[in-house]
Amino acid sequence: MSTKGKFALGAIVGAVAGVVAGVLTAPKSGKETRADLKDKAAELKEEAARRTDDVKSRSSEVAADVKHKAEDYKERGERAIDGAVEGARKGFYDKK
Repeated sequence: MSTKGKFALGAIVGAVAGVVAGVLTAPKSGKETRADLKDKAAELKEEAARRTDDVKSRSSEVAADVKHKAEDYKERGERAIDGAVEGARKGFYDKK
């Protein structure tokens, strides 16, 4: 996992811990506290789903970009090899 990924995961865990600690220490009845926890859990679930969708979208974009660049480099390499072979053939036949 990259440093950015570890940081993001740590930030999310820290945020969840902060929310839970805040809700549990608030002067409310058990019923109200459970309702608050349920609401916060639903919010966090929606946020996690949204971020997951964002990551999937970015991953698809990066994969497409990498594929395009790989195809470009492959074509460049093939042209370079073809040029080198042609140059070697010309040099070989010019010496005779």
